[in-house]
Amino acid sequence: MDNLKFIDKCRELVANYANEHLDKTDNVSVDESNVFVVWSAKILQNNKALLSTTLFDGMYYELTYNGDKKELYFDAYKKFENKKFDIE
Repeated sequence: MDNLKFIDKCRELVANYANEHLDKTDNVSVDESNVFVVWSAKILQNNKALLSTTLFDGMYYELTYNGDKKELYFDAYKKFENKKFDIE
């Protein structure tokens, strides 16, 4: 799978997932234009990307394409805390 096709599929999957998990009473939804790529890499036949949405829900998504098996793995995460540690 080429990188553009991978990113397009990722944005579609993230938008669908976000919409399925939103509270319907909020009357909010996202489409693929509300999904952005934070980071992506393609190595040989494999792809990986980290994505998020414009929603203020703290969610981010990791998608990995295994080119050998033609499988795409989807992980959804929520950030609970951000700490700073000074290292000398």
